[in-house]
Amino acid sequence: MDFAPAPCHHGLKETGRQTMQDDHTHNRLRRSGEDREALRNQPQTPQTESPSYRLAFADEDFLCREQLRPVRLQLELLKPELEMDQAGIDSTVVLFGGARIREGATGEGVGTLSHFYDEARNFARLLTEKSLESGGRDWVVCTGGGPGVMEAGNRGAADAGGRSIGLNIVLPHEQAPNAYVTPELCFNFHYFAIRKMHFLMRARAICVFPGGFGTLDETFETITLIQTGRMEQVPILLFGRAFWEKIINFEALAEAGTISQADLKLFRFVETAQEALEAIRNWKNTGVKREHIPGRT
Repeated sequence: MDFAPAPCHHGLKETGRQTMQDDHTHNRLRRSGEDREALRNQPQTPQTESPSYRLAFADEDFLCREQLRPVRLQLELLKPELEMDQAGIDSTVVLFGGARIREGATGEGVGTLSHFYDEARNFARLLTEKSLESGGRDWVVCTGGGPGVMEAGNRGAADAGGRSIGLNIVLPHEQAPNAYVTPELCFNFHYFAIRKMHFLMRARAICVFPGGFGTLDETFETITLIQTGRMEQVPILLFGRAFWEKIINFEALAEAGTISQADLKLFRFVETAQEALEAIRNWKNTGVKREHIPGRT
């Protein structure tokens, strides 16, 4: 891993980036924002107060209709993509892991995993230091924006003085992102599927710490995309061999023939931040898509 800048896959040049608030494209027509502001001072009449009179793009009730789901899906894909392009985020390293793993926790159960908080924080700090050496546009830490391992990842990036991304999802029991996400790179999602796309679209490595159903879901979807050639190969690192081999018998899947032995090489176990950095540096086949699935005819 030389931490060289990633090739720009998003069609933007290195300079001249625009923000959504500073869009000076050559459009001679009246802008939607101008109409939206003009209507704030419109006369109040039964007609102007009717929901039917609202501009469609400014009508939240209309946008939340069942029939508008395709539009909402498109907006959730587009908004973070534009914002990250404009912020100059060219590539990321994604940290998955449990929200229940807390700093300094003790005791049985999840308390035995608290050292992974420290490891995730240290890994994110070291990674961000390397990222900043090349301008801070590549190898940017990206997490789910919540507590636990996610907080540790964003916190480690902040320790190094760098930016980090948080891809939050609306949940009934989490009211705010963790305090270490870079504010202008903190996003919120309604659709899990679109959120997972954004995790992977810029990813140059996936680092997975112990976690629960959400972590497993994100991990196995990533492995499946790479296994089936739907995504370029990137390093997938599972922190804590003992944890992973206790909850999943990967060898049994290969012995049963439901996956191939070659599929077991799509990921690797690591224990420390330094070991993870070394694994990323020496990973084979990065950027290569499989053309066939081993064991399938």
